[in-house]
Amino acid sequence: MNNTKNIVLAGVGGQGTILAAKMLTIGLMEEGYDVKMSEIHGMSQRGGDVTSQVRYSKDKVFSPVIEKGSADILIAFEEMEALRNLDYLKADGTVVVNTERIPSMTVLTGAEKYPEDVLSEVEKTASKCITLDATGMAKDLGNPKAANVILLGALIKAMELTDIDWDSIVRANVKAQFADLNISALHAGINAV
Repeated sequence: MNNTKNIVLAGVGGQGTILAAKMLTIGLMEEGYDVKMSEIHGMSQRGGDVTSQVRYSKDKVFSPVIEKGSADILIAFEEMEALRNLDYLKADGTVVVNTERIPSMTVLTGAEKYPEDVLSEVEKTASKCITLDATGMAKDLGNPKAANVILLGALIKAMELTDIDWDSIVRANVKAQFADLNISALHAGINAV
């Protein structure tokens, strides 16, 4: 029996997708899980797609790659990234979507329009869809860049991983002057789900 859990984190360059995946991986490893993580940087420094895949189990995980249709959860740091990566989600999977919209270069130049019905399309496909304004929540805490840690908190709650000492992991992986803010962001995300 395969007990491996599959998580896809999808965002845009600069949103902290990889940092969130790194902290998730560290926490899972410290809890004794076998963990594999992979990253795809698609022009991330210019606002392109960034995707991280994390697979974990108490048993051996042999590959870091998640096949389409097999992710237990998709964490989308931006609405279009939810739609773009929806084919990774399994039939009874969960999507957590930050309601922020970051226009692509083609939208910014006027060549395309940002679709209005992104969330309704995601909700039609996903078994469970959790939407939250992580960016707005992070602004309320004092720094919109903490949205990634709010989404990490939402993921932790959705995957029932709250028993791990996430505060220490956050403190060890962000700059000291931002540690308290990010720990607050983590708990805001946990409490939002």
